[in-house]
Amino acid sequence: MSHDHDHPDHSPEIQDAGSQAMAEALKSSFAIVKVAMVLLVAVFFGSGFFQVGSSEKAVILRFGKPVGEGQKALLTAGLHWSFPYPIDEVVKIPISEIQKVSSSVGWFLTTPELELAGTEPPAGPSLNPAIDSYAITADRNIIHTRATLYFHIKDPIRYIFEFENASNSVQNALNNALIYTAAKFKVDDILTRDVAGFQDAVQQRVTELTDREQFGISIDQCQVQSMAPRQLKDVFAQVTTARENRNKLLNDAHSYENKVLSEAGAQASSITNVAASDRARFVESLTAEAKRFSALQPNYERNPGLFAQQQFVEVMGQVLTNVQDKIFLPERADGKPRELRLQLNREPPQPKTAANP
Repeated sequence: MSHDHDHPDHSPEIQDAGSQAMAEALKSSFAIVKVAMVLLVAVFFGSGFFQVGSSEKAVILRFGKPVGEGQKALLTAGLHWSFPYPIDEVVKIPISEIQKVSSSVGWFLTTPELELAGTEPPAGPSLNPAIDSYAITADRNIIHTRATLYFHIKDPIRYIFEFENASNSVQNALNNALIYTAAKFKVDDILTRDVAGFQDAVQQRVTELTDREQFGISIDQCQVQSMAPRQLKDVFAQVTTARENRNKLLNDAHSYENKVLSEAGAQASSITNVAASDRARFVESLTAEAKRFSALQPNYERNPGLFAQQQFVEVMGQVLTNVQDKIFLPERADGKPRELRLQLNREPPQPKTAANP
């Protein structure tokens, strides 16, 4: 009994109070845990909301596989929801963004720093196939050429999920098109004569390859840059200079030809115009004479003798208008013609002198 009096804290009433307090504390803790779990679940599921931009499409991957088939797997612009990672993974695809791929063959070894500076590395005595790439032309010449392809994704499902690395596949197609097309063109056409034609041919070839393999892309533009080997730059420069001189001579010859033809055409036109004017004037004159003759013909038919005398008088009047000396010899009575003797170039009269009055 004395022992119980020495330890009053272990009474049954005190133990019940402690248990009750502990139970209430555990109850409060469980309530807090439940609230925290609800909040965590809400945050977990709330994190599944995502936004797809107007220039994008999205695909939900559930454990690595697309949710849906074909075009149904593509999510358009707007707010969407998926299970958070690692259950789902959202892949956004920039369908309107222009993609760019550059060729990895056909060009010599250089660095980004030299490219930005616009300079070239030393050419060296000869081409080093171990580090310098090149292309062979149709006339068996060596050139450096490279291309940059711009495209956008047309079929995201094929481009993203049916190729392990679609970008590398597009680059391989570009490399193939560059080397293949260079073998179809002569070196002068690639470098100077038909630069645009060569670029168009490369783009057409890479379009054929990507369409045949169904990469799911649409090509927008292909830019090609070509140059002669650096070791032969001076030789190609001489050829270019000779070609430019030849073209200049041909242009000068064509200009002179055009000038001569133009002048000859002008002279021919002038002669033709003068001839046409003379012809028109001659025809008008003949027409006027014909009208005059037609007007005189009735008078002649009425009295030919009188008409002849009138015309004779008229003509003689015109002839004798400006004559200084006029001599008229009437017909002799016996009908014989009169004889008229004229002394032409008479000697000038001699001046009178005392010896010859």
